[in-house]
Amino acid sequence: MAETTASSIPPSPFGATEASWRQTHLGRLMGHALRRFDERVLSLMASSIEVPLALSNLAARDQVGAAHIHITRHLAVGGSRLTDLAQSAGMSKQAMGDLVDQCEAWGLVTRQPDPHDKRARQVVFTESGLLWLEAFHQAVRQAEDEFRQAVGHDVATVVALGLEAYAGA
Repeated sequence: MAETTASSIPPSPFGATEASWRQTHLGRLMGHALRRFDERVLSLMASSIEVPLALSNLAARDQVGAAHIHITRHLAVGGSRLTDLAQSAGMSKQAMGDLVDQCEAWGLVTRQPDPHDKRARQVVFTESGLLWLEAFHQAVRQAEDEFRQAVGHDVATVVALGLEAYAGA
């Protein structure tokens, strides 16, 4: 087996900046920003007095993650069918079903008969789930305020407008 040396590696078509574009491209930066934002929201929720203690403890112990936020973001206050919830969150029905099972065990949601279709069921927030949703709302507001403070109002506005335009395209 031949030994690889620096002189035997072909030159990169990207030149000296080859590694930098992989670390700083827009998709990677948006991914890091999303993870940071979600982590901050979960941290705020873990310390919120509005969140039922058991749920706060789960969040504080990192048992609640970004996947659980999908339910919080996408479940209609009046309830949603599992299929619609999964589609809205960009997840498979099976993955969303597993997530709903876990959130149901935690007391965030429950399954009820769909009032429009006797064969179907809806996922709905419980009373604790509605408290969780309100805490999520407050945490998102605070995290957005912190973002504005960190980057400035004008930059935050441009970022929000740009992301809204890009996501809607």
